[in-house]
Amino acid sequence: MGACGDKRIGPPMSMLILRHPFSNKELGTFFVEIEIGDPEGQRWVSVEALVDTGASTSSVPSSILSSLDVIASRQKRYRFAQGETRTMGVGQTFIRLIGEEFIRDFIFNEEGTIPLLGALALESAHLAVDSHGNRLIPEDGILL
Repeated sequence: MGACGDKRIGPPMSMLILRHPFSNKELGTFFVEIEIGDPEGQRWVSVEALVDTGASTSSVPSSILSSLDVIASRQKRYRFAQGETRTMGVGQTFIRLIGEEFIRDFIFNEEGTIPLLGALALESAHLAVDSHGNRLIPEDGILL
């Protein structure tokens, strides 16, 4: 079982150095293993997802979601870092992260794209990004 099933996260599986699209600042980015389940939570697929706090919604190539019988139940508009805006299919299904299972939206993305773990899934799991240690850390929920 991967990092999700045995409740441990990090060290990062990969490391990239990217430049912020609107500045010259280098960003350290990293991948974590997540598991995506079918809508009944019976079948699971593990993927390495790029932790992307700039993405609101998690995304994976459409073929992964289709193989799990996830249906794109609605269309939503998304703006990309390059400024492009597109309407994309979105469906809900299970995600397993640090041993917890919950339902989140997933974008049906193009084949060959890197799976992304977006901010809404991180917030749902009460996880924060340690940008210096390139890892996810548990955090308390906030009620103000």
